[in-house]
Amino acid sequence: MEPKITDKTWDPKLEKEILHIWEEQRIYDFVLHDENYTIDTPPPYPSGRPWHIGAAAHYAQIDMIARTARMAGKNVYLPIGIDRNGLPVELYTEKKHKIRMRETPRDEFLKLCRESLDELEAEMILIMKSLGISGDFENYYRTDSREYRALTQSTFIDLWRKGQVYLANRPNNYDWVSGTTIADAEITYENIPTKLVYMKFGIKDTKINIIIASTRPELLCACKSIIVNPEDSRYAKHVGKKIIVPITNAEVELRTHHSAQQEFGSGAVMVCSYGDQNDVALFRELELEEVVAIGLDGKMTKAAKEYAGLKPKQARVKIIEDLEAGGFLEKVDDIMHRTPVSERSKTPIEIIPMEEYYLKQKESVSKIKELGQKIVFYPPMHKQILMNWLESINIDWPISRRRYYGTEIPIWYCKSCSEPHVPEPGEYYIPWKEKCPISNCTKCNGTEFAGEQRTFDTWMDSSVSPLFISKFNRDDEFFSKTYPASIRPQAKDIVRTWLYYTLLRCEQLTNKKPWSEAWIMGYGLDERGTKMSKSKGNAIDPLPVIEEFGADTFRFWSASEINHGYDFRCNKQKIASTKKFLSKLWNVSRFLSRFPVIDKGSLCATDEWILSELDKVILECKKGYDEYNFFVPAIAVREFTWNLFAAHYIEMVKARAYGIGFSDEERDGAIFTLHKTLSTVLKLLAPITPFITEHLWMVLYSKDSIHKERQAVAEDIRDQSDTTREILEFNSMVWSEKRSQNISLKDSIKMEVPRHLGLFREDLKSMHNLLD
Repeated sequence: MEPKITDKTWDPKLEKEILHIWEEQRIYDFVLHDENYTIDTPPPYPSGRPWHIGAAAHYAQIDMIARTARMAGKNVYLPIGIDRNGLPVELYTEKKHKIRMRETPRDEFLKLCRESLDELEAEMILIMKSLGISGDFENYYRTDSREYRALTQSTFIDLWRKGQVYLANRPNNYDWVSGTTIADAEITYENIPTKLVYMKFGIKDTKINIIIASTRPELLCACKSIIVNPEDSRYAKHVGKKIIVPITNAEVELRTHHSAQQEFGSGAVMVCSYGDQNDVALFRELELEEVVAIGLDGKMTKAAKEYAGLKPKQARVKIIEDLEAGGFLEKVDDIMHRTPVSERSKTPIEIIPMEEYYLKQKESVSKIKELGQKIVFYPPMHKQILMNWLESINIDWPISRRRYYGTEIPIWYCKSCSEPHVPEPGEYYIPWKEKCPISNCTKCNGTEFAGEQRTFDTWMDSSVSPLFISKFNRDDEFFSKTYPASIRPQAKDIVRTWLYYTLLRCEQLTNKKPWSEAWIMGYGLDERGTKMSKSKGNAIDPLPVIEEFGADTFRFWSASEINHGYDFRCNKQKIASTKKFLSKLWNVSRFLSRFPVIDKGSLCATDEWILSELDKVILECKKGYDEYNFFVPAIAVREFTWNLFAAHYIEMVKARAYGIGFSDEERDGAIFTLHKTLSTVLKLLAPITPFITEHLWMVLYSKDSIHKERQAVAEDIRDQSDTTREILEFNSMVWSEKRSQNISLKDSIKMEVPRHLGLFREDLKSMHNLLD
């Protein structure tokens, strides 16, 4: 009996051949049905090399979702997109070409951005294909395409006409490195070492000083009030008096306010425009006159007088020196301060009054909460990220950005009266370079217009991904059958941005939730447990890893190492060790390939036992697959295949399968069970390791792809867990005894099979070469 499989090991180079077959046979092509399973696949951002290994693991698992759904009989729509708008490519292009965006002609800068994206995108697509991602690569979309940007602009025009958009001059989060407004959702917090400066503020017409502690002494020129907690008895007799601000000698009033914390510093707080969001709220509540102390260039303005032109950090150092020289300095403490920083540039943000466009969101919070409760989160714990974010929203969404590479805001202004005009939706407009499509101003009948220079926040584009993939306003039938999508897979760090903004926009535009389920993955960490990022230099390039070990090894590592929803550590050694299981699977299949596949056989007790254990594995895998937690089936199948099927069952029935000392019926029972078990294992593994399972399936069982098969279903076989324990204990005892006698495991030994294992006696005797 020569085996069909002659190669001794699984060769990952076969993956490229299998990929070619899949492409030729077009087995993953999507054909629209009445019922479809739509995956709102996250379009990755090609912001620089490498596309790190954690992201590749994320996309491998998204493909597992698609393959699981197909084997459940669903018609899967897995669109592929590339996110190409926003700040990262601008920063990458500036760094690559050693240029500055605002010092480069806009058209030229945009061309360089596109070239950078094309180069990075090609590598990203190569990685996704190499991983075996079964999406629609022929029709992959780009968020900077004319078609996609036209949709973003059309949805904006729709919301403009519904009165959901307005222009306002308000204090905004400002990233002076990237030169643009950023939304609250684009801010992270870092503990940064800084100085807590205790300053002496004099009470007018007295010799009494109030000590005020602040991390922002450079904003003394913008101080408009001092507040203390109404419960703070230390200042009760001074409330309402004038306080002299050191350095500037300005007079401000001492007031009470509940936001002042008695335990922070001296309990007295200076209110400046703007040190933080609390200052913003206080200026609004107390109706204070703001002072613009920091400009758009990130430097102190003329309001800072002798400190004008300095960066805030420089001004801080100089002011501390001047405070000390003037006798206004009590002390300075070195502290770690929780500081808001730009998620993109990692620079501490400033709060600067700016005129921006806003999309109304405050009035939608209760509706989004309601929709959020209807969405099933996997794992459930990550729903709280969304709910916590919704609780924190207290301003509308600033959607305009002062950048170049993004979707342009489609507005033209009448040069005579400044009236804004939006065009008809459906086309892609570039107002900064194109003539206004409107001939006359609706307000003054003017004929000359100036185009808007700003672009949208990139989340304005990303948030319409479920609408774009479902052909919203382009193909009504396709849209009705693919929207709402079935599932949104994404990382947990963009729940408060991409997930939230998609909920907001899609509800505003369609009055429906965009998907039924949300699948949230944790962060990819390096070996030390630090979040991987290109900026930190700790990102591992996945392509060489895939080329060295194979996509299936990488995918099985992803499934077996990552407990869904939790952060996970990445290192090559763990990935390499994962290959051992694929080698075990190959060796088992190679052994079984010498036996013919038969339809039925007369089952012995040993066969019925392993099939009952297989039934339990099927149920365990179904539970994991139903919850999109691939850790569960990966571990269940590995443990069963390696530690039960190969280590015990195959060894017990090997002689019977060869027909040595057994009847033909007993032989056939063993062969039937061997193949039934292996073929089921291959199906259970197919969503996780699509290449090796495809190869083994087509060599052993069918000319048709395993990925067109339905998933294995449990047969409700009687549980034999007690038998399993007894068999394992007996086999372990025999092996231990042979080792103690220093004889080979193949050598004969005189031992008796216990009475309670009588039904397995012949198989156990042949396995261990037992003598009566």
